[in-house]
Amino acid sequence: MKTPYDIIIKPVISERSMDEVQNRKYTFKVAKAANKTQVKLALEEIFGIEVEKVNIMNVKGKVKRMGRTVGKTADSKKAIVTITKKSKEIEFFQSL
Repeated sequence: MKTPYDIIIKPVISERSMDEVQNRKYTFKVAKAANKTQVKLALEEIFGIEVEKVNIMNVKGKVKRMGRTVGKTADSKKAIVTITKKSKEIEFFQSL
């Protein structure tokens, strides 16, 4: 892991994750080798926010079929980040 942009891959935009934005919880897809401390430091550097808590979960890939061929999507890791009340909001999520 060299830069914060290697740790944070992309934000997760779904109905459930957008409902949690009101509670100051943001969801991101992160690198599989990243831990909670690395995610916290990367988000604080990228967005200039104060992170209160980080929850990380491993997401297993789903089995997909195309006719007779069976395959599997890739496994990934997801982080749900809670920011402090005095911290500013993340602008990217406010525009959605």
